[in-house]
Amino acid sequence: MNITLRQLNAFIHVAETGSFTRASDKMHLTQSAVSGLIKELENTLNVVLFDRTTRQLSLSVVGHHLLPQARRVLNELTLFENEASSLTSLAQGTVRLAVSQFAASSMPAVIAQFAKLYPEIKVSLLDCSAEDVLQHIENIEVDLGVGVELNTDQNDENLSADLLYELPFCIVLPQAHPLACEPVVKWDDLLGLPLITLNGPFIDHVTLELSEPMALQIKNAAYKVNFMSTALEMTRQGFGVTLCLPYMPEVIDWISANNLVLKCLAEPVKLRKFYIYQRSSRALSPASKTFKCFLQHYFEDYFTSLANIGFLSHTPTQDSQ
Repeated sequence: MNITLRQLNAFIHVAETGSFTRASDKMHLTQSAVSGLIKELENTLNVVLFDRTTRQLSLSVVGHHLLPQARRVLNELTLFENEASSLTSLAQGTVRLAVSQFAASSMPAVIAQFAKLYPEIKVSLLDCSAEDVLQHIENIEVDLGVGVELNTDQNDENLSADLLYELPFCIVLPQAHPLACEPVVKWDDLLGLPLITLNGPFIDHVTLELSEPMALQIKNAAYKVNFMSTALEMTRQGFGVTLCLPYMPEVIDWISANNLVLKCLAEPVKLRKFYIYQRSSRALSPASKTFKCFLQHYFEDYFTSLANIGFLSHTPTQDSQ
């Protein structure tokens, strides 16, 4: 069996575009050349990869099954090329990074700081759902992933996870709010207040281990929005108080500059853990190792600074020792 990379590339492009014409444009080949590559691949494998009609081109059942494998082969080749080029120096290469929602908000600032120290290392960023972070790693589409902890039955034995940081759930209040002056704000202190929360799994995680009335109030929050920036602006405008994770310095700075107060919630203190994910069966390239190390030190320093100003009573590194 003699399968070529050009054939696999044609298969992926036709599958993604749904058209020989559009695939040929992307590959800078003629339509007949792309069609010929697909035919060669089908003959070699003795399968039909696409169902063809006069009006439509779509993946066959076999094509759907083989497409992820084809992508994985090309991703392996890309990784091989990146690793080969970066072996000459720790300060060269490419790092492909997938991040979930909250991690994505803080990551551009991290990458900008990293680029100042290692200008020859390129970091590409893919923002996605927490579950998709693991899938991108499994498919070798990225080298590292950063995201929230997932249930153990969602993790694959080929993946490893290192604790990066953990964030306390906080409440954002106007400075004039009665709770803003309290030394400690408890979850049940929020009963009866108009709440602003984020949509999605954020709510499911927040309500664990809370009293039934408090959990019910969060699930039936007065306002549910998709972005933390929206929630914070609504708090500034007096719509209510916002549940928040202090995931980046800019958020804390914005809160202080807009006459709002951020206070950690107690009884219970609830923490959201974030991890660095990678394939356990694959060694990281020098560039990826350098970035991972930088990432760990960056957030260690950040959360130490939070602890110093009273937002945290401990740092992630202390928990992980």
